[in-house]
Amino acid sequence: MDEKEQLIKQQHTYRRKYGWKDFLLDALAFTVGSSCLAVSVNMFTAPNNIAPGGFSGLATLINYLTGLPIGAVLLVANIPLFLIAFKVFGLKFVARTGVMTVMSAVFIDVAANYLTPYSGDKLLASLFGGFLTGLGYGLVFARGATSGGTDVVGRLLQKKFRHIPMGTMVMIMDMMVVILSGFVYKNIESMLYAAIVFFVSGRVSNYVIYGAGNGKLLMIVSPKGDDIAREIVTETKRGVTIVPVQGAYTGQQQRLLLNVVRPGEVQRIYRIVRRVDKDAFVMITAADEILGYGFTIDET
Repeated sequence: MDEKEQLIKQQHTYRRKYGWKDFLLDALAFTVGSSCLAVSVNMFTAPNNIAPGGFSGLATLINYLTGLPIGAVLLVANIPLFLIAFKVFGLKFVARTGVMTVMSAVFIDVAANYLTPYSGDKLLASLFGGFLTGLGYGLVFARGATSGGTDVVGRLLQKKFRHIPMGTMVMIMDMMVVILSGFVYKNIESMLYAAIVFFVSGRVSNYVIYGAGNGKLLMIVSPKGDDIAREIVTETKRGVTIVPVQGAYTGQQQRLLLNVVRPGEVQRIYRIVRRVDKDAFVMITAADEILGYGFTIDET
């Protein structure tokens, strides 16, 4: 086995099967996430006529117009989406998202019988509702699942409109619900408060998933690139892409390493690089969205 094959084998040694630890982490994240959503909907958003986008916002509007339970509406609205997603993406994608959707729907309707709605300042309701919504979604997204609704619709639409980022499509659909809330409640303030919830929840969920900022892309140029890559994979369990390059000025054959990490891991990677090659050329830039193993997992 040559050096390249050994490195590839090392990169895959940390890809283990779904085990009981993963199950417990998923269960904890889904439970806490569903609880946060239930508190947000029943205490802060729905009682104050705020529909913060997504299917949960749409269910809130239907609840306002018909009196139907928000969780039940949320669950029923997702059923046809899951049937289509199962046919397009398969069971792996639908399973975890389906579990999260069922849990959040049940938690929302059960909590409605025990939580006391907040009826104070609507701005505070928007801020706390957005924080709890973002925290709930962030925990779920960090475990590689989604909340159903517009996330599933976005993935389905991206199959046809690949030139449009999924995040953009989801944001457009969410904003349509926010705008619709102004007409349903016949109050522009409700729409403006919903926009606040939408903004705050997005910021909080990104913080939960990525930390203080988005991911970071490290581009490392060094003649000792193979050694650096081996050390990164061994010590951090992060994958590295190796690209052979040649310096235009020196004509020297080198390696360009591409390594995507969370912000908190940058300094650790940098120390590894400097330990192996103190003269390595390192470029660090922001990665706005990361889909793949170890980050926001793309189940498609």
